[in-house]
Amino acid sequence: MRAIAGWCVRHRWWVVGIWLGAVVVMSGISGAVGTAYSNSFNLPHTDSTQAIALLQAASPKIAGDTEQVVFATSGGAKVTDPAVEARVEAMLAKLQALPHVTTVASPYPSGPSPGAPSQIDRTGTVGFASITLDQQLQDLTIPEAQTFVKAAESAQGPGLQVGVAGQLGEDSLPRSLGGVWPGVALAGVVLLLIFGSIFAMALPLASALAALGTAVGVIGLLSNVLKMPVFSIQLVFLIGLGVGVDYALFIVTRHRQGLIAGMEVEDSIVNAVNTSGRAVLFAGLIVCVALLGMFALGVSFLFGLAVSAAIGVLFTMIASLTLIPALLGFIGPKVLSRKQKRNLAENGPRVVGGTGFWARWASFLQARPTIPALVALGLIVVVAVPFFSLQLGSADQGNDPVGTTTRTAYDLLARGFGPGFNGPLQIVTVVHTPAEQAAFGKLAKAVTAEPGVDRVAPAIEIPSKDGSQVGLLVAYPTTSPQARATTDLIHHLRSGTIPSAVAGSGLQVYVGGTTAIFADFAGVLTSKLPLFVGIVVLFSFLLLAVVFRSLVIPVTAAIMNLLSIGGAFGVLVAVFQWGWLGGVIGINRPGPVEAFLPSMLFAILFGLSMDYEVFLISRMHEEWKKTGDSRLAVRNGLASTGKTISAAALIMILVFASFILGGQRVIKEFGLGLAGGIFMDAVIIRSAIVPAVMQLLGKSNWWFPKRLDRVLPRLSVDEADPGETLPEQPHDLVPV
Repeated sequence: MRAIAGWCVRHRWWVVGIWLGAVVVMSGISGAVGTAYSNSFNLPHTDSTQAIALLQAASPKIAGDTEQVVFATSGGAKVTDPAVEARVEAMLAKLQALPHVTTVASPYPSGPSPGAPSQIDRTGTVGFASITLDQQLQDLTIPEAQTFVKAAESAQGPGLQVGVAGQLGEDSLPRSLGGVWPGVALAGVVLLLIFGSIFAMALPLASALAALGTAVGVIGLLSNVLKMPVFSIQLVFLIGLGVGVDYALFIVTRHRQGLIAGMEVEDSIVNAVNTSGRAVLFAGLIVCVALLGMFALGVSFLFGLAVSAAIGVLFTMIASLTLIPALLGFIGPKVLSRKQKRNLAENGPRVVGGTGFWARWASFLQARPTIPALVALGLIVVVAVPFFSLQLGSADQGNDPVGTTTRTAYDLLARGFGPGFNGPLQIVTVVHTPAEQAAFGKLAKAVTAEPGVDRVAPAIEIPSKDGSQVGLLVAYPTTSPQARATTDLIHHLRSGTIPSAVAGSGLQVYVGGTTAIFADFAGVLTSKLPLFVGIVVLFSFLLLAVVFRSLVIPVTAAIMNLLSIGGAFGVLVAVFQWGWLGGVIGINRPGPVEAFLPSMLFAILFGLSMDYEVFLISRMHEEWKKTGDSRLAVRNGLASTGKTISAAALIMILVFASFILGGQRVIKEFGLGLAGGIFMDAVIIRSAIVPAVMQLLGKSNWWFPKRLDRVLPRLSVDEADPGETLPEQPHDLVPV
């Protein structure tokens, strides 16, 4: 680390030029090649996947998903009026001509493929057309989705409202970076208040933005070979901006301390990278490993999400270790505030003693560790209680902003036909014999009679290549796609209604459709989440044990991280699922937490929690090696890092919270979950519970079996070489 930092300072023009070139080149190449973000994923060995496979084998033209184009009249007109019918039919003809569109089931007898009279509601003011495609909707590109929606909305005008329900409608919605610029502005304000220097304030922001600019170009290129969700870039900015500013803050703060202690500029920069930079490197790698650990879940949807987020963190970490030293070399002593420079000139080098808030708080914890620990633990437990009511699923389009094509379609369908029409279920089987044919007819009657089913469309039988027929029933639930009752209906159909109806016939029946796919998605992730959590916790335990030569510290860290994550999920459930204060952040309707959020949020929060753990414990470890007094090491470690950790946490909380301003519900969930988790981790756990527990444990914190000490490799986040001598610092050092 020392050699890298020194080279970056001495060759700072090269470093800055390389980073600027990387941003320009990667952005240019990505813009020229284009991107291919999509929400594609597959769930092998699930009912919904089997249903799709049967339809694809029998008739690829109807094996794709179905999109619904909804239209409604106003001013007393009916959708059957000749003028309205002509406008709608012209629009449906445009849709029929689009690539991947195989059939257009019109509500009109004269339409391109006449559907059923039931596609017009009882009032005659709401109707819909079902458009069948030859692919699954998540496999189509964003430009294709936008073309589809544009063609559908061509009929919209005075007296006629049109909306598109389904994944294509969702993918067509404009994507913005949400709270990126508010987050940058808030981070800048906090940095200016902390540092009192415009130059010091600008460094972390410049580093983070340069890293993210390069990362976005790389991710855009990778989207052409690896499936990445359409909100990947928003998530990368959300995470990268927070960790990028934090990593730079740690290094800049340590450098300022070195300058005030009398070190030369280059020596101080090198020492900052060699100490705090090592903690940044270690913490950043843990975040990346935690994110990439999602490959263990085996769900393709998460692969691209994990890779894109890990790339964002990796680039911000590299920028902190290379670009920050170069920029610090340019500005020299200007990184200090005017007050600090004046004091340094008048009074000479010095180290500020333990007189601040964090020194007093550290002394208080040293004297009375039990009560603060219990109070903080009680607060975390109370906040985490809603977690036990967590409902995973997929929020339906009734949660989309008012005025979007998907929200318009959802509201119109719910008004005319009921909320279940926004998420029809496909019940698919293969019929070989007359006995199975009779069983299929019995199945249709049983599903129609199911209390949770509003209606069932007439059965469709598709000839297959082997002489059999694929039977298809489309059932409309009485409840919305996101409702727990709809998920319960899917499970009941699979485990009760269908087995009873086809008992003894030999029919294999599968329940598919978009709603069933998301229900299976939630089930698969829930079943694999314990394995993923175990892998991440075990890896971090081993890494911390090797670095700090302790078994107690990794165990404490794992427990504390799980507590902060539990608190974060408690906040999510209360706001998004229960609806508490949801209107304040633009949540107009309670719904389930996105199925993939627990795994993603766990990976991100666990990694970010380790940032603060490593920064705190590494400083305590420095003091422990100097003094051999565990209680003093814990006290001085907290006193010297408390201000930096709390400032870094405040910046990250503000950055994450600013993304709640974004339009997408999933980004709001990420923003609130991460902000809440960081608040509990940095403000409550690292500032109270961890140091209090370590005070109570004393020398046991650093216990490590001698046999393990001999066989395990040695890694260090404290210094580059065993025996390297760092600048001497009093034991009561605190940040300035």
